[in-house]
Amino acid sequence: MPSYKLIYFDVRGLAEVSRFLFYLSSTPFQDYEVSDAEWLTLQGKTPYGKLPILEVDGKTLAQSFAIARYLAREFGFAGNSPFECALVDALGDQFKDYWGELFPYFATCAGIKEFGNSNILRREVGEPARDKFFTMLERVAKENGSNGHLVGDSLTWIDLTVADHITTLNNFSDGFVDDRFPAVLAVREKVMNDPRLTEYLAKRPKRYF
Repeated sequence: MPSYKLIYFDVRGLAEVSRFLFYLSSTPFQDYEVSDAEWLTLQGKTPYGKLPILEVDGKTLAQSFAIARYLAREFGFAGNSPFECALVDALGDQFKDYWGELFPYFATCAGIKEFGNSNILRREVGEPARDKFFTMLERVAKENGSNGHLVGDSLTWIDLTVADHITTLNNFSDGFVDDRFPAVLAVREKVMNDPRLTEYLAKRPKRYF
């Protein structure tokens, strides 16, 4: 079995989906937490000046979605056919487009960076991005049979991505993703109630970012 080392800060953030994949697959890994002081010297040694990075037998892979896709394929959470894998990847690409639109509102709510008044940003940025993306996701989830998955009949990394995002988003903006999207919320509930994640969810980092 390869040796895995996931390197990130002591927060959930962009490494959380990859952590989920390790725990779901019962795969041993080192969850290495970088301190702020250590990051000052480590940053210049990373491929793109960002975290997370994954070391696999000493080889380095960067970018959170690339890491998640790699682990999902290794552990069986990428889709049950080449076409399902492509559908999952397409939703991942769509998520990144949405995240770019949402970020000014989310970053302001989370205290990451100030983009203006949060109430105005919610109305002009957050809600339009949410309604466009989650309306699309709701359609996808319903077309997939409202079975708690976005693609196929088994857990994939895009289910994990959406579930963790809803949890994080609603923490900073209470009720932002609400019961207008029941099929999507069912995906979140299925992920968060997976018995393979119970122990990790009880002890995971309290800080989101």
